[in-house]
Amino acid sequence: MSNDITFSEELISYKIYFIRNQKVMFVRDLAVLYGIETRVLKQAVRRNISRFTYGFMFELDITEFENWRSQFVTSNSEKMGLRYLPMVLQNTAY
Repeated sequence: MSNDITFSEELISYKIYFIRNQKVMFVRDLAVLYGIETRVLKQAVRRNISRFTYGFMFELDITEFENWRSQFVTSNSEKMGLRYLPMVLQNTAY
């Protein structure tokens, strides 16, 4: 029995955004794809930060966050359930 989960390229492509002239995914979206909690993914990256290039994970500034949030008309809350500005991961593989 296999625990492999597959996702379509189309589903993943909807989770990729263009911020700071680079393709990024939100940490919380990537955590869902891996089936782990967001905090666990952030902790793993921070513990192994020497394995990543500078700026691999960064927090959106307030303007970037507002621009991203403005794309979603159906938002019910001021910050879409977020207590902090969201973190994103960049990678040339996207």
